[in-house]
Amino acid sequence: MSEVKIPAQLRAEFGKGSARRARREGRVPGVIYGHGAAPVHVTLPGHDLMLALKTPNVLISLDVEGKSELVIPKAVQKDPIKGFLEHVDLLQVKRGEKVSVEVPIHVEGELAPGGNLLEHVLNALPVEAEATHIPESVSVSVAGLEAGASVLAKDVVLPQGVVLAVDADAVVLQVLASQVEAAEDEAAAEGAEA
Repeated sequence: MSEVKIPAQLRAEFGKGSARRARREGRVPGVIYGHGAAPVHVTLPGHDLMLALKTPNVLISLDVEGKSELVIPKAVQKDPIKGFLEHVDLLQVKRGEKVSVEVPIHVEGELAPGGNLLEHVLNALPVEAEATHIPESVSVSVAGLEAGASVLAKDVVLPQGVVLAVDADAVVLQVLASQVEAAEDEAAAEGAEA
């Protein structure tokens, strides 16, 4: 995974008023925390941050007034209506350090014929990986799976150095029978009994 470099400015003012002023200037207020250090309050360029956050678990190299910090986004607050960034919490990491993150699941292949439905029990898989080698996603093949089949966390192939941070027997995906077919089968069974 590549690093995204973003310049940051330290914040001296706090509260709603200063946060609104920062947003009007196109900046997003944020907090850097981790490693037992005191939280550092910063503002970041909104457009650059929005582009960086399009990649899940992106590794960001912040230039905080001459000092470089490696961080990953931990919590992002967006305006529920307009969708612009309101605040971001960033977790400070070091190279070689293991972090717990959720990695999106990418589904490949087609289910067995018959109108079955695929239920995503987990949309993201909790894993533990080195901060500089977090996978962007994990792929799961559902080719040919029939109703009643499920994919467990232990069945997902993970890149080297990445381990599960969830129970190995946790269901990730499951295939459900179509409710229309189930209703037709029940109607046919009732007709045969009568």
